[in-house]
Parts: sequence; structure tokens; C-alpha cells
Amino acid sequence: MRSRYYFLLLIAIFSFSCSKPANEEKAGFNSVTGPISLDSLGLTLVHEHMLVDFIGADSVSPDRYSREEVITKVLPYLLEVKKYGVKTIFDCTPSFLTKDPELLKELSEKSGIQLITNTGFYGAVGGKYLPDFVFQENASQLAERWMDEFEKGIENTGIKPGFIKISVNEEDPLLEVDAKLVRAAGITNENTGLLIYSHTGTWNTAKQEVEILQKMGVDPSAFVWVHAQAEQDFQNYLIAAQLGVWISLDGIGWSIDEYVDRLLFAKENGILGNVLISHDAGWYDPAKPDGGDFQPFTNIFEKLMPELNAKGFDEADWDLLLKENPKRAFGENKK
Repeated sequence: MRSRYYFLLLIAIFSFSCSKPANEEKAGFNSVTGPISLDSLGLTLVHEHMLVDFIGADSVSPDRYSREEVITKVLPYLLEVKKYGVKTIFDCTPSFLTKDPELLKELSEKSGIQLITNTGFYGAVGGKYLPDFVFQENASQLAERWMDEFEKGIENTGIKPGFIKISVNEEDPLLEVDAKLVRAAGITNENTGLLIYSHTGTWNTAKQEVEILQKMGVDPSAFVWVHAQAEQDFQNYLIAAQLGVWISLDGIGWSIDEYVDRLLFAKENGILGNVLISHDAGWYDPAKPDGGDFQPFTNIFEKLMPELNAKGFDEADWDLLLKENPKRAFGENKK
């Protein structure tokens, strides 16, 4: 009997060990070149752009640019920031602003940087970047589109999104179409585990989005408050952090002035673990000669770090902001 007991115990241990790859697969993540592990994210920039066309949903087209010209323009900037140890970049260009997953795949392969693309729709600027069907369909129908991209890939590329990107107008109450986008994002998160990025601005608007998600049963930790640097009352950062919201300070590519005090406040008040930072920089613009002026992805390393290091930041703080927080943000909601 004892030998039979040990035999069954060995079978149980073997079965458990065989199930481990399935758990590891759940911790996987979609990059434009295929699945990667969350552990491989490394030093991460959570909000950048390679290509953006602001012409509007009714006129946007791949015929407006040459992929070869975009690659020639963008690749040197990726190679430049790679020298600072950047391993992963989230490209936040949404659908109908010239999201091009195959372009991102080429850039990733040529640069060696893992690039992540998104699903979702961009409601800000009065709906200029929303196709007509967004106004006609309900939240569940929109979510079906996004979940289909998660399951099958974007359009016919086979490339799957790693997060949801929406945006809303600064209104109180939210416009119905914006509230619908938030609900669609909530449904998609519940079914896929994809983190919700929302181009927002002030906490007055972000809290309305969080309330919608909470009523749906979606935890606030699934929500990234994009462009939180627009908030002037720093006490609202404490409220957001207490809820579990991710506070994204993403415009550092243009200036560091408004970020120093915010990050010092976050550290002094113990909420640095709820903060994400990035440049919101780039990008090739098809409407401008030679794609226009490209804003590099380097201000964090060349300007912000020296400024904050002189005020008490250290390597552990930067590891938290650029390595640990992105991994935790994108790992907490994995299904």
C-alpha cells in the first residue's frame, strides 16, 4: 500500500509540473513579432509613436505614406534609445490614425526592440478619428471587434494587440460615445485581460471612466490614466493611487518641466509604484515633408534622470518606474 501511495504521489507531482507551461503561457504577452513573456519586457517605454496621421477617419489610408520612408526615418531613433537599455516600447497609435502593425513588425525586427501595438478607438477631438459605425454600434459590438483582433490578429496581419487604447473628450458628464468606448474597453478587458489605456487628461474626466468600469466589476488597476500630467491638483494622484489606477505621465519627450514636481510628489507620498512614465514622442507624419520633425525617445535618460537624481532619485526608483511598474501593470490583469 505504501509503495502504491508513493507511486500516486509521484504521478501527482509529475502532472503538476507538466501544467506549469500552461500557467507560463497565461503570463505571455503579444508583441508585433509574436508572443513574449512578461519577464522579457525589461526597460520599457509605455507610450510612444512611430507613425501618426491626423487627417481623420474618413480620409486615413496606407496610400498616404511609404513604409520604406517611415522605416528610414524612424529606425535611427529606435537604435539611439536602445543604447540606453530600452528593450520594449508600446506604440500607442490607435486605429484610424494610421496604426500599421506590419510596419511595427519590420521596425522591431530591424531594431531588436520589442514593439507592442493596440486595439481600440480614439474618441477625443470631437470624434474626428472615429468611423461612422462607432456611433451606430453598441459597446458589446465594439468590444467584439477588439476581442476578434485579440483572438485572430489585426485585420489580415495575424499580429495581435497587447493592450487597449481609447481616448475621451474632456466633458462632464462624458459624451455618450466616450462612455460607450469605456464600456467596450471594460468588456474587452474582462474577456482578454488587456490593460486599458485611455487618453484623458484631468482626474475629473478619468474618475468618470473609473466609475463606469467599477460598475461593470472591472478593477481600477486595469485602467491607465493617460496624460495625467494635465492634472493640477496633486492630491488627486493620491486618490487615484488608492483606487489602484495607473497614473501615466507621458509627454516627457517635449519637456521635463511639469514632470519633476509630480514625480517628487509621487516618491515623497509613497505612490511611485502607481506611476508609469514615457515620452509620447516620435513620429512620422504623412502630412509633412519627409514626415516632419521627429521627437526622440531620449529625454527621460538625458534630461529627466539627471534632474531628479540631483533631488534624491536613485537607481531603484528608475527600475521601479521603467521596469517593475510596466511589468506589474500588464501582468496583473492577465487572464
